[in-house]
Amino acid sequence: MKFQSTRDTGAAKFSAAEVIKQGLAADGGLFVPESLPTLTEADIKALCAMDYPERAATVLGKFLTDYTAEELLADCRAAYAEESFVGGAAPLHKMDDTMYSLELWHGPTAAFKDMALQIMPRLLSRALVKTGEERTALILVATSGDTGKAALEGYKDIERIKIMVFYPVDGVSTVQKLQMQTQTGDNVNVTAIKGNFDDAQTGVKRIFGNAETAKKLDGMGYFLSSANSINWGRLAPQIVYYVSAYCDLLCKGALQYGDPMNVTVPTGNFGNIFAAYLAKQMGLPIDQLICASNKNHILTD
Repeated sequence: MKFQSTRDTGAAKFSAAEVIKQGLAADGGLFVPESLPTLTEADIKALCAMDYPERAATVLGKFLTDYTAEELLADCRAAYAEESFVGGAAPLHKMDDTMYSLELWHGPTAAFKDMALQIMPRLLSRALVKTGEERTALILVATSGDTGKAALEGYKDIERIKIMVFYPVDGVSTVQKLQMQTQTGDNVNVTAIKGNFDDAQTGVKRIFGNAETAKKLDGMGYFLSSANSINWGRLAPQIVYYVSAYCDLLCKGALQYGDPMNVTVPTGNFGNIFAAYLAKQMGLPIDQLICASNKNHILTD
């Protein structure tokens, strides 16, 4: 499978490893697949017999076609191991006859971001080898709180990767600030900025778009990449848990194949519910996508 920029679909095509390594297209667009793979009835029923790491490796394999099945399964088993996800990755908890809660907080930082940020560093590490990259990856992350800690935890002490997280000085909770400031690891850095999350995100995007900065970093043996939802290596793992949830509903007898499920997602910047939309476009029987919000209500408005 090849990927292209949202801003120029007629431009060069890229492999999954190249996309995960680069993060953002050179023209400022987002990398997306040329076409979405499908999930057939046979696919979904086969997934029902698998544990979460196997499901993740299978779904990711539909997008990351330059990674072998063995590589993906090994990385998924390491990422979603019991010692990191106590109680299992993405268990489904029944609340009443028609409502279930998909528990995405069982990871090492208790944030749903762990679901993607535990596997993503492993995908990037392999991407460096697959693309023949000799430089060190410098990961820049803008955060409003939980992404920062989850990214730091996921990337800590990974060889040939350094990570720097930017957060708004007055825009995260005290707990989140302390989580980031006390992060262990020889390759992690945390920086507060004046402004809000959008200012932090805009600043990171400007750095990515600055050719002079890229040139200077190249001379120092670094290249820029991202761990935010703009990177397909972050977004693709989020598709998995919606597929897994449907499989679990089938296994429990709560649904028969073809019965639709509605998905309600508390989301601030659309990345999480967009993954559900992609799962639906692939053929997963999803009816309504409901965007829940708090005072950060730009999406629901």
